[in-house]
Amino acid sequence: MCVQSEAMRQSAPKRLDAEALYNYALRLLGGRAFSTGELRERLQRRAADPGDIEGVLLRCKEYGYLNDRKFAETYAASRLENQSHGRGRVLRDLRQRKVAPALAEKTVKAVYEEVDEVALIETYLGRKFRGKNLSEYLAEEKHLASAYRRLRTAGFSPGNSIRVLKRFSARADELEDTEAES
Repeated sequence: MCVQSEAMRQSAPKRLDAEALYNYALRLLGGRAFSTGELRERLQRRAADPGDIEGVLLRCKEYGYLNDRKFAETYAASRLENQSHGRGRVLRDLRQRKVAPALAEKTVKAVYEEVDEVALIETYLGRKFRGKNLSEYLAEEKHLASAYRRLRTAGFSPGNSIRVLKRFSARADELEDTEAES
């Protein structure tokens, strides 16, 4: 029993005072960008005194190491540029990363303002189904449904997803009925 409790004591994270907590926050931020909510969550796990967390966050913001607006803009632009994800996916991801909902919506709206969703869907399909003749591939009902689900998961609107899929399969009209039932 003593051996087990000793092992548990060693695996529990060390509780940090205010200065050590700040250094821990800097180490985390040096690895990748965090939203304020994400960093707060990580600091809560390690803080000896939960009252130190707000001071550490404020200090990080004062020095410019923590900026939710800049984080959201960079994240949204990166997801658009690198993965060609739709608005819905980026908005959902920002919320999961603990960005304030109003800020996330405003940022996504600004980043996607000039984006043609239909062209983005075509780019996305071309990348995901590289080397396949989409007209032949999407003729099969299971492949068509799979492509539609993939587009919806990637954050594209149902209307534009179906509009693009109609170019490759006449059966894409059936997806509208499925969407209406949901």
